[in-house]
Parts: sequence; C-alpha cells; structure tokens
Amino acid sequence: MAAREQWRSGFGFVLAAAGSAVGLGNLWGFAYRASQGGGAAFLLLYVLIVLLVCLPVLVAEMVLGRSTGRSPLMAPVLAAGQRWQAMGWLFVLASCGILAFYAVLMGWTGVTLVQVLASGLPQNIGEAEAFFEGLSGGQAALLGQLVSLLLTAAVVAAGVQSGIERLSRWGLPLLFLLLLVLAGWAAGLPQAGEGYRTFLLRWDGSQLLDTTTIRNAFTQAFFSIGTGIGCILGYAAYLDRRSQLPRQALTIAGLDTAVGLLAGMVTFPVVMSFGLKEVVSESTLGTIFIALPAGLASLGGVGRVVAVVFFALAYIAAITSAVSLLEVPVACLIDRLGCSRLQAVWVSAAVIFVAGLPAATSIKALGWMDSVFGGLLLILGGLLLSLLLGWVLPDRFRKDLDASGTPPLLQGLLLVMLRWVAPPVVALGLVLSVVDLVKA
Repeated sequence: MAAREQWRSGFGFVLAAAGSAVGLGNLWGFAYRASQGGGAAFLLLYVLIVLLVCLPVLVAEMVLGRSTGRSPLMAPVLAAGQRWQAMGWLFVLASCGILAFYAVLMGWTGVTLVQVLASGLPQNIGEAEAFFEGLSGGQAALLGQLVSLLLTAAVVAAGVQSGIERLSRWGLPLLFLLLLVLAGWAAGLPQAGEGYRTFLLRWDGSQLLDTTTIRNAFTQAFFSIGTGIGCILGYAAYLDRRSQLPRQALTIAGLDTAVGLLAGMVTFPVVMSFGLKEVVSESTLGTIFIALPAGLASLGGVGRVVAVVFFALAYIAAITSAVSLLEVPVACLIDRLGCSRLQAVWVSAAVIFVAGLPAATSIKALGWMDSVFGGLLLILGGLLLSLLLGWVLPDRFRKDLDASGTPPLLQGLLLVMLRWVAPPVVALGLVLSVVDLVKA
C-alpha cells in the first residue's frame, strides 16, 4: 500500500509539499497575470484567496490523505464510500494531464538553459522569437520533454525518503538562494523602482471588482498552491499523526507566495528597464522565453550569467512540481494494483509522455490542456474537497486535527471557511474557467 513509506520528518514533508506548489507558474505566471492590470489590488486579492480559500482546502486535502493513509485514487472511497470514486479518478486524470503538458514546458526551460550556456542569448526580440518558434514545435521540444520525464521518473523511483525528500531538501533552499541573488541584482537596474510601482505597488481600488483581475488572482492562487489535483493528498498519506497540519499548510502557502513575489521582483525591473512591457503582456510564454532573454542580452556577459541562473532555478522549480504530479499515478498503481514502485513509475511516465505529444507539437494544444487540466479539473477537485471534508465528513476533519493537537477554535474557524467561504468562491472560479474555455 502506498502509505507504507514515511517522511523522515515533518520538515521534509513541508519542503516536498512546498516544492510541489512552487513551480513554473510562480516564476512566470505571477509576472504575467500581474502585468494584466490590478497592481496592488491583484496582489491583495491573491493573498485573500490564498488565506480564505486555498488554505482551508489545502488542510482538507492533507486531512484526507493522512487520515486514510491511501493513494489519491482510493482515499475518497475509503473515507466516504464508492459514490466518491469519481473524485479519485479526477485526481489521477488532473495530475497526469497537467504533467503531460508541464513536461513540455520543463523541456523548453531545459533546452533554453543549454542554448544560453552553449551559444549565448538572442540579441534582439526578433532572434528571441525565432528561437522560441523553433523550440516550441521541433525535435528539441520532444527531446526536452523526454529528458525531463526521465529525470522526474528517476527521482520518484528512488522512493519517498531517498528520492522526493532528498531532492526537496537541497532543491528548495537552492531555489530560494538563487532567487534572492537575482532579486538583489534586479533591484539595482535603472528602472527597478518603476517596475515595482507599475506592477506591485500601484493601487486602483476599482480593480478589486474587475472580473479580469479577480479571475487572474484566483487562477494564480489555485494553480500556484496546487490543491485539488491529489499531489498534497498523496504526500500527506506518508505523514505521521503528530504533524500540525494547519501550521504546515500555512508554511507551504507562505513559501509558495514568497517565491511568486521574489520572481516578480526579478522580472518587473527587467521588464521596465529593457522596455519589454508589451511583450510580457502578450502571454506567459512571452515573459520567460522571449522578453527575459532579449532584455538580458543587452547586458553582455552579466546578462548571460543572470539568464543561466534564472533558467537553472526555473528547472529546479519545475522538477520539484513534476515529481509530485508523477507520484499521484504511481501511488495509485501501487495502492490499487500492488505494482512495485519501479513498475508504477515507468508505466506512468510512458503513458504521460504519449499524452503530452500533442502539447509538444502544438502551442494551441498545450494551451487547451492547460485550460482543461490546469484550470477546470484542478478547480473542480478543490470544490469537491471542500464539500467532502466540510459537509460530508466534518467529523473526520475535526478528529484528525484534534489528534495532532490543533486548538478547537482553529478547527472551527477552518471548518467554517471550508463550508461557507470556499465552496461559493471556488464555484465562481469554476464558472469563470468554463466561460474562458468556451470562449477559447
């Protein structure tokens, strides 16, 4: 059964779960969505959604995993019966679907890193766009996708302690260190202050009611934290009963938000200093693969070093997230069919590689998969979690938290948010996602 393994410590779990949450979406999604308007209003909405919606749902997902000790596929069934089996399949489908296109993005990141190391940066926007066009549909994309999945599979195959936890213990601190170094460097750029004022500090109260800003904040918060796809549930199944889940959930959300802010403090000064605002506002892909390389090229050797550091930390962030996504189907195969970990890893990786081929050969297909798996299904999973633990299994929620020493007042507060705040807000996010998908 998947839960026979355990984390060495609660700290190891927090790092692994934070690594799951911290990914490419933090490094470029935050910058892109902030650039769409909103400024400080976007940031305020983002923080409120994380605290009032994502945090209680994250705790609920952790409770479901720890209290059952089963994989994301079987946990809902054990907790609430066969009628909740579809929820388990939703977790498997969402995690595999996200990893299918996420591995492609990882591949692009890795290939770009190699390109910068070997040949330097594109000298202008035209060269950057030409490189990206070749990257996003050629053999390099397939090779990058394959190598990224093989690396991810190797980590998961090594097990919870020797693979996932070991990667998280050095990967996440290194990522923070590199981000801090880059943020310090970016603060010295000529237009750094203007970048902060334009994207982070500009206040416009009307943006709090703007549907685009609300949708962007919701999308960024939910996709960034990553609850609703079974990753945290699967990790929590390896937790002991003493861990303080609300405290750990707050730490995970805090680390994830800190990475997004630090990434913005790197990106926004570069964008303003090199006149790349229009390129960034066009797409998330434009931010990292076109705007940043083209802007950094004007700095010569220093820009090349900065680019290497940035794409290296982006790849570290990507692989810590990819590992958690792959662990979902792997744990399910071990739990449901009794496969060995090695068998489950390579079967899952092979299926996901094939499923990702459309995304590797078509940006349009990648965007569709992002909207469906990384948007619609992820949000639906969050809604089901809030309903299951808030309304169907509130006693299980309280009992698990009580056993680890969570104060009754905090239990009650989390349950109120899980029942009355999260469902309507998440349902609204689900409706907006459906509308966006239909428009697309």
